[in-house]
Amino acid sequence: MDHEIVIVGGGIGGSALAAVLAARGMDVLLLEQSEVFEDRVRGEWIAPWGVAETQRLGLYDVLMAAGGHHLTRHITYDESRTPQEAEAKTLPLGMFLPDVPGPLCIGNPHHCQTLFDEAVRRGARGLRGARVTEVKPGANPTVTYVHDDVEKTISCRLIVGADGRTSQVREKSGVALHQDRPHHWFAGLLVENAHAWPDDLQAIGTEGDFAFLAFPQGQGRIRLYGSYHLDQKRRFAGPDGPRAFLDAFRMQCSPLNEAIAQAIPAGPLLSYFNNDSWTDTPYAEGVVLVGDAAGWNDPIIGLGLSITYRDVRIVSNILATDDWNFAPYAEERAERLRRLRVAAKITSALDAEFGDDAKARRRHHFERTSEDPMLGAHGFAVMAGPETLPAEIFTEAHVARVLETP
Repeated sequence: MDHEIVIVGGGIGGSALAAVLAARGMDVLLLEQSEVFEDRVRGEWIAPWGVAETQRLGLYDVLMAAGGHHLTRHITYDESRTPQEAEAKTLPLGMFLPDVPGPLCIGNPHHCQTLFDEAVRRGARGLRGARVTEVKPGANPTVTYVHDDVEKTISCRLIVGADGRTSQVREKSGVALHQDRPHHWFAGLLVENAHAWPDDLQAIGTEGDFAFLAFPQGQGRIRLYGSYHLDQKRRFAGPDGPRAFLDAFRMQCSPLNEAIAQAIPAGPLLSYFNNDSWTDTPYAEGVVLVGDAAGWNDPIIGLGLSITYRDVRIVSNILATDDWNFAPYAEERAERLRRLRVAAKITSALDAEFGDDAKARRRHHFERTSEDPMLGAHGFAVMAGPETLPAEIFTEAHVARVLETP
C-alpha cells in the first residue's frame, strides 16, 4: 500500500479533510488537477452551523487568519413592503449559535488555496496539476494519475472523492446521482468598490422578475447572486452581461442596492441552475464521497460549504475509529439533505417566484410570520442547521401551511 488515504480533489472539502487527517499523523496523498484555483462563482458563504463545523475541525482560526469575514446582520427586502418595514425587521445573525457571530465569508479561490497549503503544512503530500485517469474501488483500491507527464498508479486503503459535481470517483464507484428539475437560473458575480454597502450586512430581496442575494467579503467587495426565469437563459450573456446584471439590482424596495449597481466587476459572471442533487449511499467499497461529489443542495439557500464541512467532520470522525463504517454517515447525510431540500423548496417559492400572486404570497407570509414564527422555521434551519428543528417542520403539510395564499 502506497498511501493510507488518497483524496481526489484539493478544493475545500478535499483539502479540509486532508488537513484534519494529516494533523493526526495519517498518510494522506492529496491530488488536485488545477495549477491555480479559479473563481467558480460559488462556495463563499458559510452558515453559522457550518462555522461551528470549522471550529470543531480546528480550521476556524486558519480561515480567520486568511481574511475570513463575519456578517452580523440580515435584511430581507421585498416589493411587497417598504424599505422601512424591511429594515425594521433587521435580524442579528449572532442569535443562532453560541460563539458564532454570524455567517463567515471568504473568497473561494483563496479559501481553497488556504486549506491546500494548510494540509501540506500539517504533513499531507499535495500534488497540483495531477490529472486522475483511473479510479478502481474495491478491497484494494487504486488511483492512476498523470503528474509532470509521468503516469503513476497508487494503492491505498481508502479513496476519498472530493472532486465536485462531475465526480469521476463517484462515476467509477457506481454511485447513482439523483437530481430534481431546475426551477431557476442563478447567476453570480464578485464586485468591488461597493464601500457604501455596510460590510457586516447581508441581504436578499425580490422585485419584478429578479431576486438577489448580497454577501459582503469586507473592504468593499461583495459576492452577488441573482435568480431569474429559466426562459431567460441569455438575459446576462455577452460582453454587456455584467452591466445588465448590476442594473438588475436597482430596486425601489432596496435603495441601498444603488451601491451595488455602481460597483465594479472583480471576477467572471457565471450562471447555473437552481436545483438539488443527492446520492442514496455516498460510499462504496474502498471509497467515500464528500461535498458536491456526494450530491449538493439547491444553491438558493447557499449551504454548499456548510454541508461540505459537516461531511468532512463526520467522515474524519469515522476515520479515527478502527472500523471505517460509513453507513452512519450515509444515514445522517440523507436526512440532512432531505430536510434542506424542503427548506430550499420553501425559499424558492417565497423569494424567487415572480408576479402579482407571488408578491401577495410574500406579503401574506411576512404578516403571518409575525404571529407564528414557526412559519419562518425554514430560515432557522438554514442558519442553525436542519437538525435543530423537529421532523414535522420538514413535511409537505408544513410546506403547504407556509405557502398558504391570501
